[in-house]
Amino acid sequence: MPHSRDRVYLGYRAGALAAQALPGPIVAPVTRLIARIGGRLMVERRLIAERNMRRVHGDTLDGEALALAVRAAFESYSRYWIESFRLPGTSVADLEAGTRAEGFEHLDVALDAGRGAILALPHVGGWEWAAFWMAECRGVRVTAVVEPVEPPALAHWFARLRRRFGIEVVPLGPAAAGECIRALRANHLVCLVTDRDIGGGGISVDFFSERTTLPAGPATLALRTGAPLLPVAAPFEGAGHVASIQAPLPVERRAGFRADVARVTQDLAHELETLIRASPEQWHLMQPNWPSDHKALEEARAKRRA
Repeated sequence: MPHSRDRVYLGYRAGALAAQALPGPIVAPVTRLIARIGGRLMVERRLIAERNMRRVHGDTLDGEALALAVRAAFESYSRYWIESFRLPGTSVADLEAGTRAEGFEHLDVALDAGRGAILALPHVGGWEWAAFWMAECRGVRVTAVVEPVEPPALAHWFARLRRRFGIEVVPLGPAAAGECIRALRANHLVCLVTDRDIGGGGISVDFFSERTTLPAGPATLALRTGAPLLPVAAPFEGAGHVASIQAPLPVERRAGFRADVARVTQDLAHELETLIRASPEQWHLMQPNWPSDHKALEEARAKRRA
């Protein structure tokens, strides 16, 4: 009998093979079916998705409108996984045809300066497609810091998959900062998905009118290296994608280093809000990210136990 961690690894591998085998015309119906099943089975993720939709739309979002927004979020999340699994073998022509760029001039200016660029993204749309497009169609070197996953075999498989997209993978951990600095010195793009403080101990910010923490990494890297910090999102647009690159945030030194990191992180939080509000049903953050989320989950678990 396979260990549960082995079953997780085998499940992802099987899902990838199934996604790659899907004929094009049935990808969308399968995506919707997976989303509906997942939305019913993943009770806690659905609760977090509901809370996040209300954060974006307001507390008045309820009933059928809330259910539709959450269903759209699960459909977008399913599309993200299926597209990511189908990316290997995607032609340059298909990448170009399926991608529209906004604000690429900000990236050109950053790379011309030779110090690389830090791209700070929310969990919106299909960022791996956009990174693959940048690597394959624009010839840009991309380094991404990724959340460690278990078991190790799954982490290694994800790393190999992303390297096939032209993305150099750096696991989140003590060595990540040094790897990112080396990548920036080599004039790479460093991609940081930064709307969730995975490791804890981040910077306290106001994010969607509620206090939480966000990772200090983007601001710290920008202040230490002088590399520009660009808020970026990669939402779906119809059957295609948008690489939406915003102007760099001001990261000059103004006070003590810690105060500067806090200021830049709060500025970034506001930019992330704007990017998320532009495509709220494509926000794939379905893990607790605010202290009130943890409280809501505990209350929901207590009700189920009762």
